[in-house]
Amino acid sequence: MGRKIRFEQNELILELTGLTSCFCLKRKVRIPYHMIDRVLVDYYEAPQIMLRMPGTSIPGTSIREGSFKYRDEWYFLSYERREPLVMIELTGHKKYRYMIFQMEDPTETAYNIRTHLREWEIERGKNSK
Repeated sequence: MGRKIRFEQNELILELTGLTSCFCLKRKVRIPYHMIDRVLVDYYEAPQIMLRMPGTSIPGTSIREGSFKYRDEWYFLSYERREPLVMIELTGHKKYRYMIFQMEDPTETAYNIRTHLREWEIERGKNSK
């Protein structure tokens, strides 16, 4: 699987490697913690009329990689199979409203993201006093 999450001091970085980065046409997506509204795990079916801008969508498969636009909102999609995916809803990001991607253990990934968000919020609260 060509995806890895890295937690930095103030942002989450989704790193893409191998063929995944080729199909996505990017190697990293940076998400500041303060822009993350919600993290969940669920199934997702991309609408057929999503525009790839740029990205890869292979007909007859579930493969979606890259940037897609639907109803005036941008999505970053990175998955190959119909299985539970990590879904992150964003507010204020310069491009994306949603990030939806496949990970080996999506439940653990979502848990780790939420844990880092809580720790970041606690640390931020300490520094503002």
